[in-house]
Amino acid sequence: MTTYDVIVSERAKKDLLKMDNQLKIFFLKHFSKLQNDFVPGKHLCYGIPYFIEKVTDSARFAFEVENNTIKVVRCFKDHKEYQKWYKP
Repeated sequence: MTTYDVIVSERAKKDLLKMDNQLKIFFLKHFSKLQNDFVPGKHLCYGIPYFIEKVTDSARFAFEVENNTIKVVRCFKDHKEYQKWYKP
C-alpha cells in the first residue's frame, strides 16, 4: 500500500480560512484519509489537470498528484464556487 504526502497550497489555505470550523474539520479529515486510501477519482474536464474530491454534498477540493504527493490547489465550500472556478 502506498502512502501519500498531502500538501495544501497557500491558495487552498486561504479558502479554508473563509469556512466555518465544522467544514474545515471535514476537509482536514478528508485530506488525512487520502494519505492512505487514495484511489484516482473524478478528473476535472475542460483540459484542467486536476482531480476533484467531494467532501460533502456541495463542498469539494481540487488537487493534483505527482509521484507520491497530493497537492491540494483549491477548496470550495459549495458547488457554485466550484463551477465559477472551472467554467471557461
